[in-house]
Amino acid sequence: MRMFDPSSFKGVFYAHRGLYDNQRGIPENSLPAFRAAAEKGYGVELDVQLSSDGAVVVFHDDTLDRVCGVHGNVVDFSLEELQRMKLLDTEEAMPLFTDVLDVLSRGAGPLIVELKAGKRNDELCEKTRELLRTYPGVYCVESFDPNIVTWFKKNAPEIIRGQLAMPAENYAAGVNTLLRRLLAGCWFSVLNRPDFIAYQVGPRPARVLRMRENGVLLIAWTSRDYAGDAKENDGVIFEACTPPLKYGQL
Repeated sequence: MRMFDPSSFKGVFYAHRGLYDNQRGIPENSLPAFRAAAEKGYGVELDVQLSSDGAVVVFHDDTLDRVCGVHGNVVDFSLEELQRMKLLDTEEAMPLFTDVLDVLSRGAGPLIVELKAGKRNDELCEKTRELLRTYPGVYCVESFDPNIVTWFKKNAPEIIRGQLAMPAENYAAGVNTLLRRLLAGCWFSVLNRPDFIAYQVGPRPARVLRMRENGVLLIAWTSRDYAGDAKENDGVIFEACTPPLKYGQL
């Protein structure tokens, strides 16, 4: 039995990495950013990955360079080392997923959890599933990696799952042409059967649009034109703007 109806995620605006404002010292994926989103009642989109000692932390980039000014990957550092680093020259540190869930439980709308692919995908999937079991709110998972989405189909079919995707030309240079096309067209959905597709703002492949016609939700990322993008999508992940909580309030 599914934990939530997929329609629970429809018509919602999701704050990308929390309701952050770097100019005001509220960095992305920080506890203050998630607290601000919860206080407003927005849905939230965030990213999880593992530290070297197996802690589930909330952080977007694979490397620490941009946000923490440290060269290296998140997974190469222990939780203690990661939490000594500061986010975007503020006093905020990288939060544990459990701490973020505690903050969001105080009023946030539906939660979208992106799992970042790496060498320890199964461990990340297992730990994320276990931590989410204690969360009292509405949630779903997503990933760019079709294998992670497939893991949830096999091991946690009760959890709503989504496939992240973007145009073929936007995938990393190391991804071969065939795989780019398969990922961009969400062809692995034949295997992992996602409940929704989270696609980059802009034109979508015909196959993705057909999936929507057949009942798969379409979520836009990352929007700065929430009113326009809401017309073409079932949900919108936004940043740098202040939409209403739901489509019905437009």
